[in-house]
Amino acid sequence: MTTNKQQTRVIDPLPRTAACIRSFEQQRPLTNASGFFFERDERLFLTTSWHVLVDEPTGHYPNRLEIERSALPETTIYRAFTPDHLHSPSDTVEAGTPILIVGFPLSFHDSPHHMPVVRHAVVASSFGLRFQGQGYFLTDARTHRGTSGSPVVMRVSESNPKLGDLPWMALGVRSARIDLGSRDLVLDEALGLNCAWYADIILTLTSD
Repeated sequence: MTTNKQQTRVIDPLPRTAACIRSFEQQRPLTNASGFFFERDERLFLTTSWHVLVDEPTGHYPNRLEIERSALPETTIYRAFTPDHLHSPSDTVEAGTPILIVGFPLSFHDSPHHMPVVRHAVVASSFGLRFQGQGYFLTDARTHRGTSGSPVVMRVSESNPKLGDLPWMALGVRSARIDLGSRDLVLDEALGLNCAWYADIILTLTSD
């Protein structure tokens, strides 16, 4: 006999914000990527990096996307970030602050449930400044293909009623690894740095 205690399972809300995205040209598979849900004004959005949808340098022009949903019980509720979960670039975040990247590296995930994994990272540039004049900051993390579009999040230490049961702030959207064209592929290791678009761009893209 299964007791009520055994039937009750508490699932961390953070992984339930993410989804695995697969792009196709008709029926031909192209790439795998990550994304996450964002809710605003009673509308639900799927957020990912632009190059997941269009990448002119590589000729990547998918005409169809598939979102992998979980095989969790029907009572499971997905979670979405809201405007209250978006961290403003004007708010202080110290260099070296621990953060997480939630996604599907090389499409790897918990196969039965299609749940993502998280990777540890730290803020690697001066948060609030546009690195190289672009709208992103740097993270120091071990990442792979497939994590483009992942939310870059920071745990909120104090209780905030506006965040509900999702006590995480989204600092950015993971875009791509950064490397140097001058790097000696034999002598020099990869930098291990990634760029993440500041999360407030989501407000601009989802506004009327």
